[in-house]
Amino acid sequence: MRNSVSLLLLVSWIVLLSFCKAGFASTAEALALLKWKPSLGNQSILQSWVLSPENTNSSALSHCKWRGITCDYAGSVTEINLAYTGLTGTLQSLDFSSFPNLLRLDLKVNQLTGNIPSNIGILSKLQFLDLSTNSLSGTLPLSLANLTQVYELDISRNNIIGVLDPRLFPDGTGATKTGLISLKHFLLQTTGLGGTIPEEIGNLKNLSLLALDENDFYGPIPPSLGDLSELTILRLSSNRLSGNIPPNLGTLSKLTDLRLFKNQLSGLVPPEFGNLSSLTVLHLSENKFIGNLPQQVCQGGKLVNFTAAFNNFSGPIPTSLKNCHTLYRVRLEHNQLTGVLDQDFGVYPNLTYIDISFNKLRGNLSAKWGQCQNLTLLKFAGNMLGGKIPVEISQLNQLAVLDLSSNQISGEIPPQLGKLSKLLRLSLKDNRLSGQVPTEIGELSNLQFLDLSMNMLSGQIPYQIGDCSRLQMLSLGKNNLNGKIPYQIGNLVALQDLLDLSYSFLTGEIPSQLGKLASLEQLNLSRNNLSGSIPASLSDMLSLIAFNLSYNNLEGPLPDNKIFGSAQPSAYSNNKDLCSDVVQGLRPCNAASARKIGGDKRNRIIILAAPMAGGLFLSLASVGFLAFLRRWCSRNMSRVGSKSSSGEDPFSVCYFNGRIVYEDIIEATKNFNDMYCIGEGGTGKVYKVEMPGSQVLAVKKLNYSGKDGEVSRIKIFSSEVAALAELRHRNIVKLHGFYARGKHTFLAYEFIENGSLANMLSSEKGASELNWEKRIKIVKGVAHALSYMHHDCNPPIIHRDISSNNILLNSELEAYVSDFGTARFWKPDLSNWTTIAGTYGYVAPELAYTAAVTEKCDVYSFGVLTLEVLIGKQPGELISYLQSLTHLEDVLDGRLSLPSDQQLADKLSCVLTIAFTCLRPNPQSRPSMRNVSQLLDMMASSD
Repeated sequence: MRNSVSLLLLVSWIVLLSFCKAGFASTAEALALLKWKPSLGNQSILQSWVLSPENTNSSALSHCKWRGITCDYAGSVTEINLAYTGLTGTLQSLDFSSFPNLLRLDLKVNQLTGNIPSNIGILSKLQFLDLSTNSLSGTLPLSLANLTQVYELDISRNNIIGVLDPRLFPDGTGATKTGLISLKHFLLQTTGLGGTIPEEIGNLKNLSLLALDENDFYGPIPPSLGDLSELTILRLSSNRLSGNIPPNLGTLSKLTDLRLFKNQLSGLVPPEFGNLSSLTVLHLSENKFIGNLPQQVCQGGKLVNFTAAFNNFSGPIPTSLKNCHTLYRVRLEHNQLTGVLDQDFGVYPNLTYIDISFNKLRGNLSAKWGQCQNLTLLKFAGNMLGGKIPVEISQLNQLAVLDLSSNQISGEIPPQLGKLSKLLRLSLKDNRLSGQVPTEIGELSNLQFLDLSMNMLSGQIPYQIGDCSRLQMLSLGKNNLNGKIPYQIGNLVALQDLLDLSYSFLTGEIPSQLGKLASLEQLNLSRNNLSGSIPASLSDMLSLIAFNLSYNNLEGPLPDNKIFGSAQPSAYSNNKDLCSDVVQGLRPCNAASARKIGGDKRNRIIILAAPMAGGLFLSLASVGFLAFLRRWCSRNMSRVGSKSSSGEDPFSVCYFNGRIVYEDIIEATKNFNDMYCIGEGGTGKVYKVEMPGSQVLAVKKLNYSGKDGEVSRIKIFSSEVAALAELRHRNIVKLHGFYARGKHTFLAYEFIENGSLANMLSSEKGASELNWEKRIKIVKGVAHALSYMHHDCNPPIIHRDISSNNILLNSELEAYVSDFGTARFWKPDLSNWTTIAGTYGYVAPELAYTAAVTEKCDVYSFGVLTLEVLIGKQPGELISYLQSLTHLEDVLDGRLSLPSDQQLADKLSCVLTIAFTCLRPNPQSRPSMRNVSQLLDMMASSD
C-alpha cells in the first residue's frame, strides 16, 4: 500500500513538473513574441498581442489566441502565420530559441527588411519556412542547413528596392557620423537577398520545394542540389547565376517544376534532363546556353510549359515534342534551331501560346495547326517557311496574335481569316504573298495592328478596311496595289503609329478624309502615282511628326499650316508642280512671296516649327512642339527688333542671346569645313566655333542621307531641342541655340574643354590625370544629372544613350552629360515602347527583347559607365567576371596606384557596389537614380 501511494505521488510530481515546464515554456514564447512586437512598428494586426491581466497562469496561455499564432495542447507555439498582413520591421528581435516546437513560419508577402538571422537554424523541428515577397537582404545563413525537417523553403522575390532607412538619419538632417558604415548598411537595404547559394542546402533531404527566384544570387548552382531526391519544385530564375547546370539535377526523378530563366547560365543543357519524366514546367529562357535542346524533354508525356527562348541553342527541335499533347505554352524564339515545321510538331489540344520566331526552321505551315483550338498566339516569324497559309488557321477562334512575317510563304491570303474575330495583331509582311487583299479583313473589328507590307499583293485596297475601327497601325507598302486610296481609311481615327501605303501604283487624289486622322504620327504615301493637290484638311493632323509624299504627281500649294511649312524638301520631291511660300526647294506660289523670301539675306537662327502634340518620339501629350519652343524662346532668347520685319511671326526666329546669327556660324566654320571638326558620331559632326567677342561654341551639325534621312534628322533634332530646352543642371551641357532650315540643321552648345570621358580614359596621359578622387566626382556628377532628369523634370526625361562618349569633361574634369538626340520624355503610367537606341555595351538587356523603355535603362547604362570609370575601359563582356572578383585591387584601373588611404578605398568599394547594383538583370531590382545620388552624397558626407 505504501509503495502504491509513493508511486502515485511520484507520477503526480512528474505530471505537475511537466505542466510547470509547459507553463514556463509557453510563458517564454509569449514574452519572445512581445519582445518582437515593438520592432514591427504600430501594426493594427498585432492589437491582439497583449497578455491577459487575470492571472499569471492565464497569461502564459493567452498568446495561443493571438492573431497568427497556433499552439499545441500544451500551449507551445507550433505555427506563426502572418502572411499577407502588410507586416513591416525585421526578424532581428525574434528569439528563435524560444520556439522549440515551431513547425511552420509563414511571413510571405509583407514588407520585412534586414537580414535573415543566423540563429534561425535552431528551429530544429521546423517543416515549413516561407519568407517570400519581402525586402530581406544580405545572404542566406549557413544555419539553414540545420533545418533538416523542412519540406518547403521559399525565400523568393526579395529583390525589391528598399527606401532610405530612417535610422540612418535620426535628426532628419543628413547622414550620421557612422559615415561609410551607414552607407554600406543602406546598400544592403537596397540590393536585396543575394550572394552565393550555400552548398549546405543539399543537407535538407526532405525538401520538396526550394524557391530562391527573383533575388540576387550569383555564382554556380551548387551540385549538392542534385542530392535533394524528394524535390518536386526548384525555382532559381531571375538571379545572376552563372556556369553550367550540374548534370546530377537530371537524377531528381520527382521534379515537376524547374525554373532557371533570366540568369547567366551557359554551356550545354545536360542530356540527363531527358530522365526527368515527371516534368510539367521547364524554363530555360534568357541565358547563354548552347548546343541542342534535350531531345527527350517530354519523355514522360506530362510537359505543360516549356520555354528556352533567347539563348544560342542549335540543332533540331526535340523529338519528344511532336507527341507531347499536354503542351500549354511553348517559347523557343531567338535561337538557331533547325528542323522542318510540318514534321517536327504535332497537334496540341491544350496549347494556348507558341512562339518559335527567329530560328532556322523550314517546311510548310501545316493544316494541323487549325486543330489547336485553344491557341491565342501563333508566332513563326523570321524563319524560312514556305508553302501557303492553310485555310484551317481560320478555325482558331481564340487567336489574338498571328505573326508569320519574314518567311517565304506564297499564295493568297485566305479570306477566311476574317472569321478570327478576336484577332488583335496580324503580320504577314516580308513574304511572297500574291493576289488581292481580302475584303473580309474589314470583319476584324478588334484588329489593332495590320502589316501586309513587302509582298506581291495586287488589286485595289478594299474599302472595308475602314471598318477596322481599332487599328493603330496599318502598313500595306511595297506591294503592287493599284486604284484609289479608299476614303474610308479616314474613318480609322484610332490610327496612331503609322499609315504606310508607299511603293505601290496607287492613283487618284489623296482623300480629304485623311485629315480626320488626328492621332496619326507617321504618314507615308510616297512612290505612287497620286495626283491633284494635297488636301487642306491634312493640316488638321496635329500629331503628325513624319510624312513623305515624294515621287507622285501632286501639284498646287501646300496646305497653309506650319506642319507642312517646316518639312524638308525631300518630303515633297519629285512631284509634278507643288509650290510653297515657305519650303525651300519648291517654287513660290506667287511673286510677292518670292520677293519676301529672298529679301532678308542675313538669316537668323531658325527653329523647326513643327507641332509635336501627341508625338511618337517625344510623348508631349497635348502640348504642341511649336508652343513648347515658343515658351523657351521667350524665356531664354532676346529678340533683335531692328532686324525683324513687322510681318514676321514673332516665334519663327530665335537668336543666341540676341547676338549670334546664322552667317556668324557659317563664317566661323568656313561653311562647316572639316578643319574645324572636333568629333564625329552617328548623327553628324561636331565643330569648334570661335565667335566674335571670344565666345566659343560646340556646334553639332546633323547629317543624314537616304530615304529616311529627313525623318531621322527631324527626330534627332526635335528630341534634343525639346529635352535640353527644359534642362537646367550644372552637370548637363547647356544648349545656346539651334537652326533648322534648308540643308543645314544644327545645334549650338557651350564648349566643354577636355572633350569626352572616353578619350580621356583611352590615353595614358588622360588616365593619369583622372585620379581616384576625380573619377568618383565624375560618377557623382553623372548620377546627379540623371537623378535630376528622372525625378525633377516633368515629364521625366530618359537619356537612352549614356556612354563615355557622351560624357564631357571641362577644365576642372567635371562631368557634363551631352548628346540628347535619342532622349525621350517618359510617362510612368504608360508603356514606353520604342526602337532600340543606345551604344553597344551600354544598352540594358531587357531592350533586346521588349524594347520597353523605362528610367531603369539609364540606370543600367550608368552602371556600365561607372565600371568603365573604375577599371579604365569599357567592360563589355567582362561584367559577369568582374562581379565574381572579391578584391578591389583586381578590379581597379592598373594605370593608377592603388589607394593607400583606407577611407578612399572604402569609397571606391562602395561605388563599385553601386555599379553592380545598377547592373542587375531585373529592371525592377535596380535602384532609382535618386537613390544612387543620395548614396553618393552620403559617401561624401562621411569625410
